[in-house]
Amino acid sequence: MLKRLSFIFLLIIGIIEAKPPQIGPKDVKTKIEEILKAHASFKQMTPEIIERTLQNFLEELDPTKTYFLTPEIESWTNPSQTTIQRGLSGFQNTDFSLFQEIHTTYLSSIERRAALERKIDNEKLPTDVKSEEFREPIWAGSVKELETKLLRIRSLQLEAADRLGDESKEKFIQRLTKRRLNREAEMSGATPEERFKITLSSVLKAASSALDSHTNYFTPSEANQFMIQVQQRLFGIGAQLKDNLDGLSVVRILENSPASMSNKIKINDKIIGVNDELVVGMDITEAVDLIRGEKGTPVRLKLLRESGEGEDKRTDMLEVELIRGEVVLEESRLESNFEPYGDGVIAYLRLFSFYQDQKSSSSGDIRKALELAKKDQKIKGVLLDLRGNAGGLLTQAVSVAGLFINKGIVCSIKDNTGKVQHLRELEGKPVWTGPLFILTNRASASAAEIVAQSLQDYGRALVVGDQRTYGKGSFQTFTLDPIHNPKINPQGEYKVTRGRYYTVSGKSPQLKGVQADIVVPGILSNLDVGEQYAKFPLDYDEIEPHFEDDLSDVSPFHRLQLGPMYKYNLQTKLATYEPYFDILHKNSQLRIDNNKNYQNFLTELNKKNFDAGPIDFFGQSDLQLVESFNVMKDLIFLINAETREN
Repeated sequence: MLKRLSFIFLLIIGIIEAKPPQIGPKDVKTKIEEILKAHASFKQMTPEIIERTLQNFLEELDPTKTYFLTPEIESWTNPSQTTIQRGLSGFQNTDFSLFQEIHTTYLSSIERRAALERKIDNEKLPTDVKSEEFREPIWAGSVKELETKLLRIRSLQLEAADRLGDESKEKFIQRLTKRRLNREAEMSGATPEERFKITLSSVLKAASSALDSHTNYFTPSEANQFMIQVQQRLFGIGAQLKDNLDGLSVVRILENSPASMSNKIKINDKIIGVNDELVVGMDITEAVDLIRGEKGTPVRLKLLRESGEGEDKRTDMLEVELIRGEVVLEESRLESNFEPYGDGVIAYLRLFSFYQDQKSSSSGDIRKALELAKKDQKIKGVLLDLRGNAGGLLTQAVSVAGLFINKGIVCSIKDNTGKVQHLRELEGKPVWTGPLFILTNRASASAAEIVAQSLQDYGRALVVGDQRTYGKGSFQTFTLDPIHNPKINPQGEYKVTRGRYYTVSGKSPQLKGVQADIVVPGILSNLDVGEQYAKFPLDYDEIEPHFEDDLSDVSPFHRLQLGPMYKYNLQTKLATYEPYFDILHKNSQLRIDNNKNYQNFLTELNKKNFDAGPIDFFGQSDLQLVESFNVMKDLIFLINAETREN
């Protein structure tokens, strides 16, 4: 049952395709019941969940929307009450024939897809295809529409292959066909029994992810991939990739990785080949497996790189060799340096994740960095950069916030039973009590949002950066404990959303995110990034504020012992920055308006919907960070001026 639900996650981690486990109908019912028992909102299957499950199941079979036609799946995309009731009864009675019928329709569509693929082999390809038109694919309404869609996808994919010459192009077409046939075979099964298990595995995936955007079922191989994320280490090159149909785009390069230290690949490079094997059209997980390998071994990458602008814009093909190494997914964990200002410095700390192991932790490393700096320099202000920080350990979020406040509640969690538990800073030994900024963007999520909003709630810090953060205010537990019980269940594992978290104001970042006090636009400012764009997000929720901590969640015995010591020197709600807020905002806006480079940057952001990348995407300085430093300098100046007057 739920005794293995012991590992709490606040990370945003995706799921990959994998072969189904050996499970039966009763196993599906049992696992769904376990997930529902633990879930924050849903306790039983409902008509709404059945509708979502049907939608997910269709997309599980046909994620690219290149098999089904709208008319043949309309009874499932817009199900009648009879169909919904059949689905509900099926989960209660372990009868999944409804989903077997959908699977059978998919198998029939495979034959149609094969005929269309043979047909377009001899047709002229269009030349006006852009990858943006497939960003949010929809199912075709007719065979002719599907043929046109497949032709345009083929054109986009072959655009990259054309640069390799006719011989490689022919090989590429063969490989595309092979990959498609392999996937079709994997989803079809060799026998009726195997096909049924594939149906059941897909039902588990569809039903669990129908509850919310972070509840998921993992096959054993997927659970193994999840372990890589948890353990934060693997062997490869350290590049985050995105499948763009015509190649794998490099969207991020991890620091201190083979990719970053070699300086041979760049953001937006498109990988089209690995060790002489073309990866265009290949499943991204297969391509990543080719790139990963034993530490110290070489891997050859074939890249396409764009350069120049306007008439001078061109695409070059490069071949580079990297030596695989151990990749720490938290990157360098913590980056620290100092910006000279007046007779002192502004401390800059960039935290990539909230981590803890036997040797170090995010809060411990920040404390050491600041204490060491205070010995040698006069710190005037601290800028904690949480951009792109997708979360980590909840306990570390509390500890990091505790570095900048006295005692008090940092975070509250409400679980699936409705019970509220408060997580507190108990030591009351802040490492820094002066001017503090938290720099965030739309990719700052979970634990990062706890820190930013808690310190904002107390008036202890100003939040600067993108207008809002990601908006993930939920926490999950995983049936696999990677530290104490790492053995993977052959029937699969699951991750379930157990509840929401709130900061001391009683507000949750869920959906809304943390709102910036001073908006300083960055590379992600105009992108549709965040929980509100997820498929089935949890609703927003609030609880009562807890600035006055009555220790109501603590047992009477411990309350009697803890109370007198804890309540001495509690963190109060401050108004330190309020007298300066208007002028800080006004000065920042004037600088941005009069900065030609910044205005060009904002113009480009408005013209294009760039994929997530680093802040220096345009080869310029980190404009968002530079302006955040300027706002901090304004604040320090105003505080010092007021001190001199008094």
